[in-house]
Amino acid sequence: MSRIAKKPIFIPKDVKIEINYPLIKIKGKNGNLEYKINNIVNIKYIDEKLIFDINYLNNNSWSLAGTTRSVINNMIIGVNNFFEKKLILVGVGYRSFIKENFLILNLGFSHEIKMLIPNDIYINCDNQNEIIIKGINKQKVTQIAANICLYRRLDPYKGKGIRDSKSIIRLKEKKKK
Repeated sequence: MSRIAKKPIFIPKDVKIEINYPLIKIKGKNGNLEYKINNIVNIKYIDEKLIFDINYLNNNSWSLAGTTRSVINNMIIGVNNFFEKKLILVGVGYRSFIKENFLILNLGFSHEIKMLIPNDIYINCDNQNEIIIKGINKQKVTQIAANICLYRRLDPYKGKGIRDSKSIIRLKEKKKK
């Protein structure tokens, strides 16, 4: 049984919530998001807080309510404050920059990698070796960061590649004779 679904979500004053089953719309200072609610989950908006319950008991109904609560909580945080991921490029000649609406990566290949930046995501390259990704949708921000990291995976022996700034790198030892 999920315990996270039992906790209510307290709504900040500058966030507006509109529930029309099966959609919930959340509006804030940074933008608007909407989410389709499963028919097992019941949401009540009482006294500036959201309370989650289930309509009928099933094997996974409380876990689904907990997942819905987590997604809606991330949406409320996102429309109030941006989600941010910072990527670091480690390697000789690795660099990134933004040209028009494209993120261009030089990662040691014979060609540049061009990636189209979506409209609701903000990407900034202050330094040539750092990429900062911001957005109101946590799933999109982390998915774009994961897609960028796939262009050059981290080498376990040298530590070269694209990595998250919060990740811990453990380098392998080379073979000894």
